[in-house]
Amino acid sequence: MSFTDATTTNVVVVGAGMVAHRFVESLLSRGGSEWRVTLVGEEPHGPYDRVGLTSFFSGASADELALERTWLDDERVRFLSGDPVVRIDRSARRVTTRSGLSIGYEHLVLATGSYAAKLAVDGFEHDGCFVYRTLDDVTRLRDFVRHRSAELGRPLVGTVIGGGLLGLEAAGALQSLDVACTVVQSSDRLMSAQLDRPGSDVLRRLIEARGLRVRTESLTTRLDADRSGRVTGLEFRDGAWEQTDVVVFTVGVRPRDELARSAGLEVHPRGGVVIDAACGTADPRISAIGEVASFGGASVGLVAPGYAMAEVAATRLLGSDAAFGGYDLSTKLKLSGVDVASFGDAFAETPGALDVVYADPVAGVYKKLVLSDDAKTLLGGILVGDASAYGALRPLVGSALGGDPVAYLMPEDGVAAPSGALPDEALVCSCNGVTAGRIRSSVHEEGCADVAAVKSCTKAGAACGSCVGMIKKLVAGELAASGAVASDALCEHFALSRRQLFDAVRVSGLRTFSAVIERFGQGRGCDLCKPALASILSTLTGAHVLDGENATLQDTNDHVMANLQKDGSYSVVPRIPGGEITPEGLLVIGEVARDYGLYTKITGGQRIDMFGARLEQLPDIWRRLVDAGFESGHAYGKSLRTVKSCVGSTWCRYGVQNSVGMAVRLELRYRGLRSPHKIKFGVSGCARECAEARGKDVGVIATEAGWNMYVGGNGGFTPRHAVLLAEGLDDDALLTAIDRFLMYYIFTADRLQRTAPWFEDLEGGIEGLRAVIFDDSLGLCDDLDAAMARHIDGYEDEWKATLDDPEKLRRFSSFVNAPATPDPSLAYTVERGQARPATEAERQDARVLIAGTTLEVRS
Repeated sequence: MSFTDATTTNVVVVGAGMVAHRFVESLLSRGGSEWRVTLVGEEPHGPYDRVGLTSFFSGASADELALERTWLDDERVRFLSGDPVVRIDRSARRVTTRSGLSIGYEHLVLATGSYAAKLAVDGFEHDGCFVYRTLDDVTRLRDFVRHRSAELGRPLVGTVIGGGLLGLEAAGALQSLDVACTVVQSSDRLMSAQLDRPGSDVLRRLIEARGLRVRTESLTTRLDADRSGRVTGLEFRDGAWEQTDVVVFTVGVRPRDELARSAGLEVHPRGGVVIDAACGTADPRISAIGEVASFGGASVGLVAPGYAMAEVAATRLLGSDAAFGGYDLSTKLKLSGVDVASFGDAFAETPGALDVVYADPVAGVYKKLVLSDDAKTLLGGILVGDASAYGALRPLVGSALGGDPVAYLMPEDGVAAPSGALPDEALVCSCNGVTAGRIRSSVHEEGCADVAAVKSCTKAGAACGSCVGMIKKLVAGELAASGAVASDALCEHFALSRRQLFDAVRVSGLRTFSAVIERFGQGRGCDLCKPALASILSTLTGAHVLDGENATLQDTNDHVMANLQKDGSYSVVPRIPGGEITPEGLLVIGEVARDYGLYTKITGGQRIDMFGARLEQLPDIWRRLVDAGFESGHAYGKSLRTVKSCVGSTWCRYGVQNSVGMAVRLELRYRGLRSPHKIKFGVSGCARECAEARGKDVGVIATEAGWNMYVGGNGGFTPRHAVLLAEGLDDDALLTAIDRFLMYYIFTADRLQRTAPWFEDLEGGIEGLRAVIFDDSLGLCDDLDAAMARHIDGYEDEWKATLDDPEKLRRFSSFVNAPATPDPSLAYTVERGQARPATEAERQDARVLIAGTTLEVRS
């Protein structure tokens, strides 16, 4: 059936953002073959995750931000990108794009979103002034910072004007680019739309502890520039002046309602196309959804209500009743190391509302629950410094808490929060409007037995992901109530969990994937089970990762024992135990980096990464490093990465133990230890904690009485502090405890489960873990000790073994028929004296470096 078939109904969607994407998905997934959709976008990209835009600065690519393309590739969809609609002819029911394309419609959906506003101050147009809204915005910001910093020969000074949710995320993004950043807020507090004054005060301390400056009650009146038009400073209403090299405006958004205005649709005085509860406009042939829509006199820049509008509009077009119930303003800050959430009636505006507050200014924690006048019904809340209860509390808004509200506010080791069942009407996933009842229905009526299945059926957890923990608990609870057990199968090819498969391989003695899947699984395996089994086999057999058929099981990085970078080159990371390195070792690394044109960076793990190595160069580079005494740092594997240390008693006047010596000893003991996920250690020589040991999987802190051992600390998406396992251990007792902790984790953890969530799931918690390690409560200690001894005795450097094996070396070539030929797609340019991957625009510049063995800029 063609796109213009007379039997089809053509829906034109103006705008191609997240809300438009949701509308198309919802309409077509429930409609028949009579629907045809034309999606017209202004940006040159397909729909992408604007909520996760800040992850672009931590390495996420544009492809990784892209939303699922299944519906865009559907034969019923025509997607036009980079060609915005410029005119709506309501009488003819046609839209015209900038290129002159005319498209007829039976129904028109406006999903044009909003634009980022700039302050109307003198100088806002200077070079170096940006907004933070689209993928192109953040790309331009990143490129400007890099180029300007290189020109000035120093890190930049930056300013974010606007201290709301987006402003703080933008400040974190600038800081990740080594920009010394100040957040300027005109009101008296940060996140004034979400937080009260006490909560904002705690947030400010957390923000400033991360190295960001904050100015409140500061109104910018002018931006200054140099002769070339580049911004150099800001002047405030009180006469103060501050230097700046880059400015980001995050002062709010305005609905993109200009098309609606020119077409004569009703627009609210404060902006936005006026809609009713059916998301309809004054024209029955036109709907408006998302940030461009004004409902009840308000337009809101959040994705959750936009998704709700998309569902309503799609349902109405399909002939069923649906109504938009209003805005859910729940928000959660996405800034590493700063935990903030606000939901419901956070400011206690409901008549008779009561506040229950817990504050710990020393720990940087502020929590407030807003309750009804009888102290039973949850109306809203604010969580700063510890938002771990957000997932459990937000679905309960409007419902009875079912217990003492104080229990929800106390620290994790305090009073346990009530664990009653959520009511069916409780909203679990606000992004997609999925209730607890809908999730229960998916379990009982659609056979969903895990989070992935629920996500596929209901879309719960498919957006920001903050509700995934609650979904998992709901599914497990429903299965348990019905006498079933939640599936923990590794994948469709193995009905066993990782722990069960580990035990099966250990007992059976099988040594290859084909033998294991023949006996315990089915099919040919997949990207989930193959790397998991490769890790298990490596732990149990000690075989080289590239031996025999097991080489085909490895992840991309393990496959060539190097980290793949975004341009297709690789990084080289030699092990530097404890961060201790001789001058001779530094010279060797410097010479290798110079000779192969590698970008060098000192990492947070106290070692040196070298970036930009081509595949065929890896053996030559490693041969020089191995000859100089270096070995693989396993930066590419799910294994021990680094053991960070301070200088301890060797040099420091505060040190009470030899932290460097212990760090070196630990790193050499556990190097190459394959595990369900990466592992990091930290060793501090005193309680001042300069090695940040409590943020590591295993943290060791020296005291006068011996070593204190902490476990379960993780960074990442949900940072965790490590928990004290034992105090006052001597060297041997410490090693034994760590041996058993690591092996127990490796024996029992799920696939890709880090130590923090593994530890939280352990029966008996910290006391149960102590009993296993120190009291041998499970009778496993001999097995754990023996397993670690086998690892230590059987360790060999993977790269040294590879260099001695011609068969393994054959995989290190860019092209099979021309092994020594460089990959011509690699291109570089110079920044701050080092090579970095060239952008698409820079690849057209004759001065860009083409892949080669030396860093010579072409003239």
